[in-house]
Amino acid sequence: MKEIIKEITDFLNYRIPVGGKDVEFTLKTVLFLIVGLLFVKFLLKYLKKLAKSKLEQEDKNKFDTIFSFTSWLAYVVVFSIGLSSAGVNLSAILVASSALLIGIGLALQTFFQDIISGIFIIVDKSVHVGDIIELDDKVGRVEEIKLRTTRAVTIDNKVLVIPNHKYLSNSLYNWTQNGTTTRENVIVGVAYGSDVALVKKLLMQAANEHPKVYQHPAPLVLFENFGDSSLDFKLIFTLNDSFQAAVPKSDIRFRIDELFREHDISIPFPQRDIHIIEKNK
Repeated sequence: MKEIIKEITDFLNYRIPVGGKDVEFTLKTVLFLIVGLLFVKFLLKYLKKLAKSKLEQEDKNKFDTIFSFTSWLAYVVVFSIGLSSAGVNLSAILVASSALLIGIGLALQTFFQDIISGIFIIVDKSVHVGDIIELDDKVGRVEEIKLRTTRAVTIDNKVLVIPNHKYLSNSLYNWTQNGTTTRENVIVGVAYGSDVALVKKLLMQAANEHPKVYQHPAPLVLFENFGDSSLDFKLIFTLNDSFQAAVPKSDIRFRIDELFREHDISIPFPQRDIHIIEKNK
């Protein structure tokens, strides 16, 4: 029996050189690490289930994202502690792989920027799934927020994969931060001499007739400017789905053109007078 125990002990203490005698692993170390990582895995799984049972559905999605990053850190810490407790010289490993670690660190710089930014986004709640955002002149509806990237879909069904660090380095417009309704506008110019009161009435009519335009708050017409070739008006109205705003805005423009033609109100185009001066030869 003692011989069997001795053979098992010798087998577990068998040293596996990796990078010289300063960096060695034993089979006992490997088994210790496997058991430790399995224990951490089941512990994290239990803690995750316990925490999610007390969260709302929206918060559960955010918790999953943060928890995945926390789990990764926990595995790294347990792995390092396990090696150190087993007598492995970690400093020798770091010295031996210093050049590799520098290269990996430079390559992962943006990667970790994205991860930290992702945590800020989730904790700060500046962006939610379903929000309509504008970033770098691109507009999309957020479909998924991950730890490193955000996935959004544009109005023409193209997928935007946005690195999360862009939220911190660029100006972000959240169209639906204050709710799903947004104020949209249509700008039109009419010829000088037009009846401006009639223009206002027709613009209000075009907006009020559209079924997707909210009546509260009511549409508003602003006389913006005396332009070079036209009197400039802005028709402001509220929509419930700004992501599809291009369609009702187009409908309203069609209706404005129709109403203006019926009432002989012209929409001018820019004109310039050219004077040719002939010089005496």
